[in-house]
Amino acid sequence: MVEIQTFTRQTLDTLLALADRTNLSVYMPVQQTFPERAQNPIRLKNLIKDLEVGLTQQSPEAQTLLAPFHDLVADTEFWNNCPPALAIFGGAEHFMVVGLHQPVQEIAMVNRHPYLRPLLRQAPTTERYQVLCLTRDSVQVFEGTAQVLQEVQLPQAVPTSQAQALGEELTPRNQQGHPDGFSGAGERGDPMMHESGGGGKQDEVNLDRERFFRAVDKAITEHCSRVCQLPLVLVALPENQAVFRSISHSPFLLAEGVRIDPATLSSAQLAQACTDVLSRRRDEALNAAFDRFGVAAGQRLCASHLADIERAAQEGRVGLLLVEADAHAEVGTQVVHDHAVNEDAALDELILAVIRQGGEIVVVPTERSMPTDSRAAAVLRY
Repeated sequence: MVEIQTFTRQTLDTLLALADRTNLSVYMPVQQTFPERAQNPIRLKNLIKDLEVGLTQQSPEAQTLLAPFHDLVADTEFWNNCPPALAIFGGAEHFMVVGLHQPVQEIAMVNRHPYLRPLLRQAPTTERYQVLCLTRDSVQVFEGTAQVLQEVQLPQAVPTSQAQALGEELTPRNQQGHPDGFSGAGERGDPMMHESGGGGKQDEVNLDRERFFRAVDKAITEHCSRVCQLPLVLVALPENQAVFRSISHSPFLLAEGVRIDPATLSSAQLAQACTDVLSRRRDEALNAAFDRFGVAAGQRLCASHLADIERAAQEGRVGLLLVEADAHAEVGTQVVHDHAVNEDAALDELILAVIRQGGEIVVVPTERSMPTDSRAAAVLRY
């Protein structure tokens, strides 16, 4: 059975290296319930027919290029274990199936490079991140995407409790105040929790919590975040959020967290809460990209005509490219025969050029309007 890959930066790099040769690209939604899923191979077979049309003028090896697609149609086991959508890429030297968890329209393209715009549009939802679930005396770390979140086995250097972090320096728990350093109100996350309960002894217990959080921040940053280079979502009660953020030096910690006791969340609830945080972060990033274009327009460091952007890209001057999501995805199957004269293909070539030169690509979703009347807009480096 063909392996279904997840979309990562490595996947994108692999696809970028496949340019300047005949490439077949197919995007299709997948029915996952019986009996509807019996239609999936038939839909792929129809898309293969569209590829055949595009190949008649471009490749004498059409049957060789299409053979893996036909094999996939006949692979019953494959169709029984599919995600909600697929991106399938084929050529003389490659055949790759990427699983997608957001809907796509049926698209079949023959071109001199893989068709990546629908994939780039889904890139934000496949972004990997880590989650730090923190209480006054416990630590858990999860890693994943909006679709899958799994607990990470922490290195021994990362303390998972106050006793492990502080050892003999931990204040004994037989002193005045709440036994774990909180009042009853504090258990609910009330804002004044640190002022309730036990006077001077309580202050020592609160100090233990701060010292524990310092140890956690240092260890997580050194042994987790700097290794994986992923953004970090903090899940903790409001008071613990405030204390941890006041002492944290992690450049990976996101400004917004989940202000709930992680012990009260199921795995699904934890994943959804983190997804909501990242979704708001993506919206803010899109707004920031629009603001960046507005500032560049005032400085005359922008371009909105495709020909101007192409010239700037050839000169390595495009720092940020805003491109609208695939307009044809709304109307069904697309087959491209001549990328040199097709505006969609020109946009795709532009995306590839900007990525290779280290520029940033932002695919503007259909529910948002471009900041210009054109399908692409660029912020120039100079």
